[in-house]
Amino acid sequence: MRRVASGLALLSLIAGLPVTAQAQSRPALMEQRLEPAPLAALPPSPPPVGLPVLQSQVSCQALQQRVQAAVGGEASLWSITVADAQGHLLADLNGQRPRVPASNQKLVSTAFALDRLGPDYRLNTQLWRLADGSFRLTGEGDPDLALPQLKRFAQLALASTSTDGQPSLVRLQLAEEPAQAWWPAGWHPDDRFYAYGAPITRLALTSNAIQSAVPNPPSRLRTLLNKALVQQGGQAQLTLVSARSPLPGDAVLVHQEPSAPMHNLLSLANTESHNFTAEVLLRQGAGTWDLQQARALAYRWLSEQGLPMAGVNVADGSGLDRANRVTSRFLAALLLRMNQHPYANQYLASMAVAGRRGTLRNLYIGTPIEGRLYAKTGTLTGVRSISGLLETSDGPRYVSAISNGAGSPNGTIGAVLRLVLNTQLCATGQL
Repeated sequence: MRRVASGLALLSLIAGLPVTAQAQSRPALMEQRLEPAPLAALPPSPPPVGLPVLQSQVSCQALQQRVQAAVGGEASLWSITVADAQGHLLADLNGQRPRVPASNQKLVSTAFALDRLGPDYRLNTQLWRLADGSFRLTGEGDPDLALPQLKRFAQLALASTSTDGQPSLVRLQLAEEPAQAWWPAGWHPDDRFYAYGAPITRLALTSNAIQSAVPNPPSRLRTLLNKALVQQGGQAQLTLVSARSPLPGDAVLVHQEPSAPMHNLLSLANTESHNFTAEVLLRQGAGTWDLQQARALAYRWLSEQGLPMAGVNVADGSGLDRANRVTSRFLAALLLRMNQHPYANQYLASMAVAGRRGTLRNLYIGTPIEGRLYAKTGTLTGVRSISGLLETSDGPRYVSAISNGAGSPNGTIGAVLRLVLNTQLCATGQL
């Protein structure tokens, strides 16, 4: 089974890939009958591990005392857990107290999606021809879907419609989620106006964001599709249908546009903290766009991993919902669990890197932490969290630090990370 050591060797190769790259040279598919696609052959999941129950007590008092000193009088506002690769709990401050995680919630949705879908998975946007000569456009939330792909769909629909010397009339159904499902219920109404709070839909041009959120994605899509069809000499009759209505059994696939592969999607969610992508991954990993069902399935999967679940609540995939709850001990256990996963390399490579990459690119530059911390950040008003893997001279350390209300959280987290790097505090004889 691959471990973190091999994952780090590949990280520089994987991390250099662009996170929003479009698939190159996407040729039109030959028309084919609609048949169930075979599932990718995924390796078996390893047995549940997490933090071993018998090692749930702090084993490095020297580190524990220094972590407590680092947070000082704000101890009640923090949850901090440090574990090593063997599951030793090296330090734990309020590690079982549920906290609002902000975007550390993405560690859950990306782990779940990677396990369920595999590293080669792609989101597909597909054009289908129906028996009556009309078309249906379906999607899976590709965050990179854009105008060039839309124009290809329009061109192919026109080419498949007889003209008889007259402008072609393309009858096209757009399969979309109901408007009440575009935003998780717990997202603050004000967040929905910003690009980071864009609605979660299946047919989402540029992730439903321009400078701000697109308030009505199907309306924008209809306008742009109609324009593309008219520019190519056609006429359009565009209607909206429920994405939850099954395709007719005799539907024929005309063309599909695949997204970038899973490792790009993971990086977009974890390195760049892209809320839209994380929400899509939660839904696709669960196999349903019903958020209530997706949440329940993700929670069940987490429970099957042997993780400490007390106080954990999965409210969404991105962390924008303040009803999310995790503990620092849960996140450290999840990170340890994913190190034992067949896809450990891909999961680790999706993280931001201190002083180098993603949301950590401007943090801890010029310190011993730079280039050694692979982590997910999280920020909401009053919330700051950083959880990930820290390379030390004694092997990896799994660190989760969550503050709800602390005054200078970045400085405190930096101090804790420097303490963790001092492996002499937890020498073998002290464990």
